[in-house]
Parts: sequence; C-alpha cells; structure tokens
Amino acid sequence: MTKDKKQRKKAAPAEEKPESQAFLRGAVSTFILFHLIAITCWAVPTNFWLAAGVRELVRPYMLWTGLFQSWDTFAPDPLAVNSYVKAVVVTRDRRIHVWAFPRMEELSFSERYRKERYRKFAEVMLQDKNAAIWPDIAKHIARLYNSQTDPPDKVFLIQYQKDITPEADKTHEPALKTNVFYEDYVQPDTLK
Repeated sequence: MTKDKKQRKKAAPAEEKPESQAFLRGAVSTFILFHLIAITCWAVPTNFWLAAGVRELVRPYMLWTGLFQSWDTFAPDPLAVNSYVKAVVVTRDRRIHVWAFPRMEELSFSERYRKERYRKFAEVMLQDKNAAIWPDIAKHIARLYNSQTDPPDKVFLIQYQKDITPEADKTHEPALKTNVFYEDYVQPDTLK
C-alpha cells in the first residue's frame, strides 16, 4: 500500500465526523431552545395567548420534570406561613418512628438543590384537592418501617405551621400549630 492510500484511509473517517458533530450540535441546540421557550412561557406571569398556548402544550413535561414554577412565592400574595410535614408511624408493639420531608432551611446548598422537589411536593400534597394521594403517601412511609417482627400499625401525616410575620419580635413569636391531616391503620397486604 502506498503512502497516499494510507493517508486517504486515515482521512476518510475524519470526513464523516463533522456530519455527526453537526447533528449533535443541532440536537443540543434544539434541546436548549425548547427549554428556553418552555421555561420562559411557563414563568411569564401573564396570560398572553401565545404563552398560555405553549404552557398547555408543555404542561405534562414541566410537571413530570419538576421544572414548573408557581408565582405564589412572589407578588401579589406571597405565602404567609412556614409549613412542613412529618409522618408518625406507630408499630404493632407501639414503637413510634418519625419521618420528615426534607426541610430546605436544614440542608446544605448541594442537598437543597437535589431535594427541592420534596418542598414542592409537600406544598402541593397539602392542598385538599390532592387528598386522594394521602393514603398512598402513608403506605409508602409505612413500608419504610416494615419489619417482620414489628410491622407498622398506624400512620399519621402531620402538618406543622408557623405564621410568618414581618419583622417578628422574638418575644411575640407566632406559635407552632399542628394539624393531623391524615391518619389510617396499615393493612398487612399494603406492606408488600
């Protein structure tokens, strides 16, 4: 084989590479453009017809990926309550286990980034219109404490709330309120 033929054979695969790189760049650019448009239309706090139409198209994807944002954190009516959820599992031998959804103020920055979905989930879960998922949440938490010798007997889901007051005086700090919003006995067949 001559030197020219060897050089052409080596050069041939390199010629195919720019086409695959162009496809890859196009795919990445499309991915980025889609997300820029979807997130912008989702986050714009107006009901302009085009943004509203895009919102409806991307709603399933935004909810599935957790990229959605609600404006209740901001104006006009920010949340006036600090709220979190815990579950209490009582076993057959009357042992008590407490499981808490991660609280952002108790986590490091990197942990907050990874567990932000828990905060969003807890906010949405507490709405009365989502009461249908409470039994499944209780069953899931009961399974975490399942034991052959001491299985879960009852689960309580408890909301803790404290009013947020502007420039709260430490001597008049709002009281912590508790609300047992769901309780049920655990059926043995649900622990599988």
